[in-house]
Amino acid sequence: MDSIADEVKQVKGFMPRAIRYAKSMDDDFGEAVAGFYKSVWAEREGGLSLKEKHLLVFTVACANNNSESAVKILERLRKFDASRTEILDAMMIAAWTGGIQNFTDFSSVVLKQMEKIGIE
Repeated sequence: MDSIADEVKQVKGFMPRAIRYAKSMDDDFGEAVAGFYKSVWAEREGGLSLKEKHLLVFTVACANNNSESAVKILERLRKFDASRTEILDAMMIAAWTGGIQNFTDFSSVVLKQMEKIGIE
């Protein structure tokens, strides 16, 4: 039987560092942190889809000038068939909320990665 942490890894595509750190401290604590992730990323009737949730966290990563996370999230967005237009809209919202300087910093990295992984 898979642990909650394993279920989260399936949804996210990787094991979140917070879960890894928590598990290294105490397995029960790691499962508790994984439970939080599972709740946040659960698909609920009438709620946001996994694609929409990934678009949201992508926007936040960009607005916070966290290019490393934004690039990782692009892979998930590709998996969930996010269109180039949806991703560009998210980047424009990030520019609006995070400021043009953050946009200047993250856009070159993100656009290059989009081209590299074939998001057209």
